[in-house]
Amino acid sequence: GGRHEAALKRSASRGEGWMGAGSTSTSQFRYHCQIVRSQLNRLGKDTGKFTISKRVYVAVDDDENRALKRLTDWFGSHYGNRDLAEKVSVWGSAEKCISGMQDVLDSGAEMLMFNPVFDHMEHLEILTSDIIPHLKVSRPFKR
Repeated sequence: GGRHEAALKRSASRGEGWMGAGSTSTSQFRYHCQIVRSQLNRLGKDTGKFTISKRVYVAVDDDENRALKRLTDWFGSHYGNRDLAEKVSVWGSAEKCISGMQDVLDSGAEMLMFNPVFDHMEHLEILTSDIIPHLKVSRPFKR
């Protein structure tokens, strides 16, 4: 699959960017970023011209238990694995989500693809007004 070391190296050698799967944890993503960057360096490629991003499942709700329940229900019906929600998602209050997403950025992402799984328009408003302005990208996406 796309998380195999050979696939990660292939992305670095043949592509202009790579997106970490939403179904990987932040720690797995951090490790995958190391493989991709190592391959870019080995090949002498300009890392500034290679974009690393990650899909992030998100549920913003001050009631963390309700957010997690809705995520686990969604993961159960879409992936057949309710437990995956807690391993790969960012959920809870806006402050907790900012912290979780910042961890993804600090792990190597320059761009995030937010993937709310319910209340899409409400999440769009919350993400744009309460979360994104507080995130710091160490190496912003440039083309």
